[in-house]
Amino acid sequence: MSQSTATSLPTEMRHVALNGFGAPDVMTVARGPVPQPKPGEILVRVEAAGVNRPDVAQRQGSYPPPKDASPILGLEIAGEVVALGQGVSGFAPGDKVCGLANGGGYAEYCLLPAGQALRFPRGYDAARAAALPETFFTVWANLFQMVGLTEGESVLIHGGSSGIGTTAIQLAHAFGATVYATAGSKEKCDACEKLGAVRAINYREEDFAAVVKDVTGGKGVDAILDMIGAAYFERNLVSLAKDGCLSIIAFLGGAVAEKVDLTPIMVKRLTVTGSTMRPRTAEEKRLIRDELLEQVWPLIDAGRIAPVMHAVLPFDQVAEAHRLMESSSHIGKIVLKLV
Repeated sequence: MSQSTATSLPTEMRHVALNGFGAPDVMTVARGPVPQPKPGEILVRVEAAGVNRPDVAQRQGSYPPPKDASPILGLEIAGEVVALGQGVSGFAPGDKVCGLANGGGYAEYCLLPAGQALRFPRGYDAARAAALPETFFTVWANLFQMVGLTEGESVLIHGGSSGIGTTAIQLAHAFGATVYATAGSKEKCDACEKLGAVRAINYREEDFAAVVKDVTGGKGVDAILDMIGAAYFERNLVSLAKDGCLSIIAFLGGAVAEKVDLTPIMVKRLTVTGSTMRPRTAEEKRLIRDELLEQVWPLIDAGRIAPVMHAVLPFDQVAEAHRLMESSSHIGKIVLKLV
């Protein structure tokens, strides 16, 4: 039960339910019990929830939640703290927080591990705050903690106009890296360059490996953040500089690469790494949260970095939000508004 509660809570809430796996139409808005915070958790009255590729994959049946996670879709939320589990400090009912949930975000109330909660940036409403956690946790963990991108290095970011891509471009640029990006239209490429990419490559019209070779004078880039996978693997290896690092975070272009020349890995001493966020431990996520608060949130407070908002849709238009995500026609984040 909760340690502290701001107001009496309802016993039921609206949430998105899945009637099997498949197309967006399997999602319906249903009613169910309001969860109770366990030790270390806070209960948030959700005002907005971000829509992300893992939500789509879970709806399709290819990304099952961990056994101890809520089966309800949704990994990032923003709203008001209404109850605290035992042992939680640093938060109080009435606080405005956003955070990376372990599931359950497509609902009026959601449990959030206290170590994955962040305050609203200065001047932010719930919709903008809900557009932050999943992409910022992912980009910071992969590009900065694991790859170790630093000032003066160069990076190629695939899918530059996506929520992940727009976040990665801004963070890499803010920390002094030279940024290149790929995107699928002139409009998307223009958006990438406006965010800080020195050259955006339209992958429908240009070979990104040839462009990278040209713009770097044959040296290649120090790092690549990739969400395509197999379809780009060989060209990614070719595009890396000596001692470069490829970080794979998704497989939109397939997970199995066949007949790939691995020679560049040895000749150029390359590192190939990757991760998913959801299986990470609570302690690993808390460390990412702490670094974001220390190093990134001041940049957001100052207006130097901001989420790119594509659409804010009412909660009952969740199927339309997923169709928009799957169309890949968006630039930036898609958010559901509950309040």
